[in-house]
Amino acid sequence: MVDIELSALLLVIALGFLAAFIDAVVGGGGLISIPALLATGMTPATALGTNKLASAFGSLTSSLKFLRARHVDFRMVMKLFPLSFILSVCGALVAVQMPGEVLKPLVLVMLIFVLIYTLVKKDWGGIEKKAVFTREKIVFLVVFVMLIGFYDGFMGGGTGSFLMFLMLFSGFDFLRSAGNAKVLNFGSNIGALLLFIIMGEVNYTYGLAMGASMILGSYAGAHMAISKGVGYVKALFIIVTSILILANMYDFFR
Repeated sequence: MVDIELSALLLVIALGFLAAFIDAVVGGGGLISIPALLATGMTPATALGTNKLASAFGSLTSSLKFLRARHVDFRMVMKLFPLSFILSVCGALVAVQMPGEVLKPLVLVMLIFVLIYTLVKKDWGGIEKKAVFTREKIVFLVVFVMLIGFYDGFMGGGTGSFLMFLMLFSGFDFLRSAGNAKVLNFGSNIGALLLFIIMGEVNYTYGLAMGASMILGSYAGAHMAISKGVGYVKALFIIVTSILILANMYDFFR
């Protein structure tokens, strides 16, 4: 049982806002929110479950913001949403029984690839191309949404970046990719959350407090992305992906 301390609660609330602001645009908020929850003395499984509770509030808020601004391909996302939901449940089930360290080398390699590809393709994601969904592209999308959904339930760090990369690869610009990714991320958040609730791995006091601040952070982040446009989202995507790489390298080689 984790004792509730006012200083820790205030820290969780403040870092929750920052995490949600970044996560609403390009993902990677777990890099901030999960360590904040671990610092309160929670076990890793409870920190993951509590983070999913808080993140569900944040991802729902930013999803609604992007939907209202019409920066989401609703028909496509709704077909992929159930896959993200179901596979995250499977990932969370594995997470409570197996350490996340087994995936860290692969995650590091994937993040480096994402960053290099984005930097090399300088005009990538600047203009949205008309997405033509061939059978091969549909299979590609389905497989990777399933893999990312599983990964989000299992570990979570960098999920938004991977989903954005997948949407960019499908021909969407950075802003629309952010909207599509956020809705799918909401699906994986609530899927994993249900499993963590069933397993009793959620601290509701910290989770709801962080969730409240994440609602504000997500709204502010999504509003900033929509008002600033594609260039702002791309710059933040590169910065956050770079930080994720450095954090994963430090954690892996420590």
